[in-house]
Amino acid sequence: MKNKFSKISKKKNKSKIICLTAYSKNIAQIIDKHCDIVLVGDSLGSVLYNYKSTRSVTLDMMIEHSKSVRMGIKKSLMVVDMPHNTYRNTSEALRNAKAIILKTKCDAVKLEGGKKIYHIIKKLIKNKIPVMGHLGVLPQSAKNFKAKGKKIVERNNLLKDAKILEELGVFSIVLECVESSLAKEITKTINIPTIGIGASVHCDGQVLVTDDLIGLNLIKVRFVKRFINITKQINTAIIKYKYEVKNKKFPKKINSY
Repeated sequence: MKNKFSKISKKKNKSKIICLTAYSKNIAQIIDKHCDIVLVGDSLGSVLYNYKSTRSVTLDMMIEHSKSVRMGIKKSLMVVDMPHNTYRNTSEALRNAKAIILKTKCDAVKLEGGKKIYHIIKKLIKNKIPVMGHLGVLPQSAKNFKAKGKKIVERNNLLKDAKILEELGVFSIVLECVESSLAKEITKTINIPTIGIGASVHCDGQVLVTDDLIGLNLIKVRFVKRFINITKQINTAIIKYKYEVKNKKFPKKINSY
């Protein structure tokens, strides 16, 4: 496991880190070939369950999806989001983090926040649980999804939080919707990798929700780029299937017993 983390840390300032989300074995085994990190994100709440926010995602949901993802991963570092209300205090955080790692065989967990969860992250790392940090827009607690770091006070706080997380021993930090010049400054200031989402090309790596990237989830957000429209391709395939069934072209003898 140590080798996986060292591979990530060695990419700092050298080559970009590729991170994508997965919620099932089928997607995991496709993206595993191309990723450094596979994240089982609590974004599954909105992507798969149509929740209005990630706050409705439960620990059991994260564990079950992660168990499926684990079966599809051979080489990537696997990180699992700790969902809302599962790390409100140190004892709860430690109990739930241990449960996630034990039941899913993941490599690390991800928590949202900086100074406010200092003691929680410290407790996890002291107990040898690898942690990925998350700063900027924090979906589990955000009242709005506006870019962070445009105001001087906010900028200074985010920079301080990044340094705090580094000192605590997190192996990397996700910067979500952080203003570009601040993302660049944070990346240059700390010695651990930054993974950006809507935080500019200056981060050490990038993460996207795979369903957004392939056009399965037709979301319109500034930081998302659709690299293919898989929805259109699925529709085309189903039209062909429908036609063949109606015209008795499917199933043929080769498809029947």
